Amino acid sequence: MKRLPLIAPNPPRLSEHLDALRRVEASGVFSNNGPEVRAFEVGVTDKLFGGHGASLAVGNATLGLMLAIRHASGMRTGGLNPKQGTLALMPALTFAATAQAAAWAGLTPLVCDIDPDDWGACALEEERLLQRHGERIGVVVPYATFGNAIDLDRYVHFQRRYGVGIVIDAASSLGTLDDSGIGFGARAPFAVVHSMHATKTFAVGEGGLIHSGDVDLIATLRSMGNFGFEGSRNATLPGINAKLPEITAIMAQTKLAEIDGIANHRAVLEETYRATLPDFQFQAVSGRRRSMQFMPVLLPEHIAHHRDAIVEAIEADGVGCGRYFSPHLGEQPWFQATAMIEPTPVADRIAGRMLSLPITDAMSVADARRAAEALANACAAIVRPLDRRASVRGAGGKIASVIVIGGGPAGTAMLTSATKRGLLPDLAASGLMVIERGNAIGGGRLGRYAITSDSTAQTFLTAVRGNVHPELARLVDHPAGRAVAAHEGALGVPLTEVGPLLRATGDRLTDIVRANRGVVLTGHEALGAKRVGEGLWSVQVRRLADGHVFEQLARNIVVATGGHQPLDRLATQRVAGAGLIELASGRLLQSDDVLTTGGFEKVADILTGKRAPKIAVIGGSTSALTTIALLLKSQPPLPLGAGAITLLHRKPLRPFYHSVEAAHAEGFTDFGPDDICPVSGFVYRLAGFRLEARDLVLRMLGIDGRVPDPRVALHRITGDDDAVARAAIAGADLVIAALGYRPIAMPLADRDGAQMPLAAHDGKPMVDRHCRIVDDQGGPIPGLYGLGLAAGFVPWGALGGESSFSGQANGLWLWQNDVGLMIIDQVMASKALAAA
Repeated sequence: MKRLPLIAPNPPRLSEHLDALRRVEASGVFSNNGPEVRAFEVGVTDKLFGGHGASLAVGNATLGLMLAIRHASGMRTGGLNPKQGTLALMPALTFAATAQAAAWAGLTPLVCDIDPDDWGACALEEERLLQRHGERIGVVVPYATFGNAIDLDRYVHFQRRYGVGIVIDAASSLGTLDDSGIGFGARAPFAVVHSMHATKTFAVGEGGLIHSGDVDLIATLRSMGNFGFEGSRNATLPGINAKLPEITAIMAQTKLAEIDGIANHRAVLEETYRATLPDFQFQAVSGRRRSMQFMPVLLPEHIAHHRDAIVEAIEADGVGCGRYFSPHLGEQPWFQATAMIEPTPVADRIAGRMLSLPITDAMSVADARRAAEALANACAAIVRPLDRRASVRGAGGKIASVIVIGGGPAGTAMLTSATKRGLLPDLAASGLMVIERGNAIGGGRLGRYAITSDSTAQTFLTAVRGNVHPELARLVDHPAGRAVAAHEGALGVPLTEVGPLLRATGDRLTDIVRANRGVVLTGHEALGAKRVGEGLWSVQVRRLADGHVFEQLARNIVVATGGHQPLDRLATQRVAGAGLIELASGRLLQSDDVLTTGGFEKVADILTGKRAPKIAVIGGSTSALTTIALLLKSQPPLPLGAGAITLLHRKPLRPFYHSVEAAHAEGFTDFGPDDICPVSGFVYRLAGFRLEARDLVLRMLGIDGRVPDPRVALHRITGDDDAVARAAIAGADLVIAALGYRPIAMPLADRDGAQMPLAAHDGKPMVDRHCRIVDDQGGPIPGLYGLGLAAGFVPWGALGGESSFSGQANGLWLWQNDVGLMIIDQVMASKALAAA
């Protein structure tokens, strides 16, 4: 069987090399940029770019990028000398040469996230960073991802609005046609840099091409590529030797004559892949034709961590397979050390799922189908031993020992706690089932928050570091693990970076559960549960893909569905004796609306046109302080003057301290014996603010000589007659309610079908001190447990905590350790009792 290599372009044949050499010898021209180079430049401009603009052939595309970036970065200063420290904005999903070229041009790469559909730079991220960094960004370098005809009008807009230089890295695009049917970038007012490397569709061994609709720009770049000489052998510009040899230009002319046939054939192979793999995700593309170097495709998310095994199986089937571009720029050590890297959750997921299948000149349609089938078969071989869903639906009344409803951070934290005592295989074998709406467990909604965590990087890493399961322990060196570890010692971790680590952890937990005869049902939701016998529950489950509903019996249920901020609570909420809705009169947001991705944009829209906006934040929780911290550091900054933000709170604001001595060392003495945890010795272990929220509280209280932020005012609500609090809300342009979270309810019914009245329905804690769900009289309901945000659990006994604490304690570390194990011990005990 013929082997299909990943990349096997059709460079000029040996006879053409010899012909080219004879032509050069006959001409007597051995220097670069001679008549053959010029002939190719004119020919490619006419044939591929419809005669628009001009082209410059260079030794390779990296040299072309260096010239174009060096020139474009001087746009703001009106010349070719970029300001010190100028940034080059580029997407994470591109080849290392993009960032290396910027670095050699004297710039610092600024790496941003990508669009989840077309895999190019995210437009919203580009705009946000241009607004945040302003003139520090000298050039934007988008990548025309995998030969795609990206939207160049967007970059014309950026150039005009921000005065920023633009260079398009179109390394794979020579031969790509835009929507009008001419070469990509033909009329672009900036440089578009193509590659003619041996791995590209337009392959001549080595070489590059810069095209622009601006003829004068090409003339300047031509001089820069010839040592900076303009008409004489005196350097008047910054320059290097970037010229293309004559012999290569002759080969390029040969390739130009056949490029349409080559690119059209590759386009047919692209369509064959898409038609043969309808269940796989491909790039959303633009333009009439793409010059396909290879076929990028994404693995299904739930098996992406088996990529190495899948690639091995594909190659064993005689099909070459690559991983362009994985790792992406933000995951490569040199750029992690030298570049500015923004959170890239989309690029992390896309790169982690990426495979590249072959597209070559010699392949037939049948070859493309065979390569596609090799991928499908390799994935099916991974999925078959893992996917037990069919057996569950047809189990004929098989009883699960425990069903965990919700596979987010809390539900998977319980599984992680089991791994720390080596119990997860036994728990899975006893009849564990996890039900999750999403297509994978682990991440939940955490990665949607545009804030830093109130847990340290160490907290997130302890879930996997040194774990008894090697596949979990190795996550410390996973790109997601390294991204979190980079924040050790900082005030929290951006939650957009925590999400990928939790998802990766969830993938490994899924494999462990399934390998031990447990079940993970993703893409399903629990509609409710009914008590059907002594110690037995029936859970109604719906498959989201087609709406199919079935019943599953279980002895125990763990509700880990998370919390939310219900709108109906606002209708009855009173502040300082008045109704919040009436006081805020249409100017009200909840903190969750602000803290999630895109929330700041909502705030900015509401405050548009306000020269000195006033904001009232209601609440004394971590959410309230985190909201204020987000508003203070927003980019672009809000026009906040003195006292612009007022925090209205009822309880004193108390910082956390690791010891009494540490508190006294800073002059903080507002605590007594009941405020000290008897287990750890921590001051305000449960009630105290931590990390970023703590830092803000310490400043506002003036602890240890800290200077309060003048933009923030504190007001402790004194009671129903507090006119000052009411006036602060009535006079605010925006009111943010940070009133905590309520558990997301799941209907629970008794044997007769009547809904069970729960304590949580009245706003009380959902669980007791043993994490058992309680009814409206405070009595535990056998077989029902609750875990996670808004469950209302309060640590006690050996778990520690100050006796003065009232409220609920939410923390991933607790869930991954003592609290998770508390539930597991009870579930395993009930299983043993049932067996006896």
